[in-house]
Amino acid sequence: MWVEAWRPVMGMLAFDLITAVMTALVKKALEQGLNRLVLVTLRQLVATVFLAPIAYFKERSTRPKLTLEILAYLFFSAVFGAALSQFTFLYGLQYTTATFAITFINLSPVLTFLIAVVLRMEPLKVKNTSGAAKIAGTLMSLAGLLLLTLYKGLPLTHQAAAALSTAAHHSDDGSGNRSWMLGTMALLGNCLCFSFWLLLQTRLTKKYPAIYSSTALMFFISTLQGGVLTVAVERRASLWMLTSKLEIVTVLYAGIAGSGAGYLIMTWCVEKKGPVFTAAFIPITQIMVATIDFFFLHEQIYLGSVLGSVLMVLGLYLVLWGKKRDEEASSLSCATDKQVDEEEADDQQ
Repeated sequence: MWVEAWRPVMGMLAFDLITAVMTALVKKALEQGLNRLVLVTLRQLVATVFLAPIAYFKERSTRPKLTLEILAYLFFSAVFGAALSQFTFLYGLQYTTATFAITFINLSPVLTFLIAVVLRMEPLKVKNTSGAAKIAGTLMSLAGLLLLTLYKGLPLTHQAAAALSTAAHHSDDGSGNRSWMLGTMALLGNCLCFSFWLLLQTRLTKKYPAIYSSTALMFFISTLQGGVLTVAVERRASLWMLTSKLEIVTVLYAGIAGSGAGYLIMTWCVEKKGPVFTAAFIPITQIMVATIDFFFLHEQIYLGSVLGSVLMVLGLYLVLWGKKRDEEASSLSCATDKQVDEEEADDQQ
């Protein structure tokens, strides 16, 4: 029984490790010249080839019929959840650090909550404890985002002298600060795309509950989207040639492990323990990436990044706690209503 209870935990830890390794590989490949658009397109193609057979055999008897409405949902799901989401993340990753980029994932659940409140998809009760926790968590996460973006601070690692020298050089020409801000805006765009995709998925899964098939189709459509965009922007055929082992490993790992296996693990954990449990493991990815970032990519860790990350993680957990309280209250209310209905039925008999 304890093995069964710990399987979702081990699954999410495996997912976090897959994400951390993938982020480090992609960062290194981008530094060596791998084109972002080519990486996104090839990654989606590999993920499609990996997931398509699984989806076909697992859901061949339960797969609903594709309609024009479902295809429209899948098209926009591919735009927000695959093409734009991945491209903005890679752009931000190239101009910042792996730790900084992965920290922004903590903002996705908070932004999703804000957008859902604005669109009136989720109620917000200010006067109860859970509503106050959501508001406080949202403000804390936004404060962490501002601190992370506007305040770099002193380097905390042993490469301090080199970092200060580099920072001084960048402050002279301003190019480093501009690149950092562009990368930050791209990562914020990534969070917004992912939040819209999550809200879109809530409707898509109700209309087309074949999760594996819809994901494979999403990756296939995003492959076409990425291919068309890449051909339109980059006319050189040489960009599609993977010239090093690192580029080949990065594309295969990102497609098979990052998109394919990672999605299957996360979906299974959501089914077993729910989305709040799954989102609670996001900060662990950040710790793993920071470790890889420091020991293998030799990136600096700055005071501003640490302080901003702490605020964002605390804010995330406050929002998740508030959502958990709402779910428990809703479940209790449903159970009470059911019991009342049963008692009324017994009285009538």
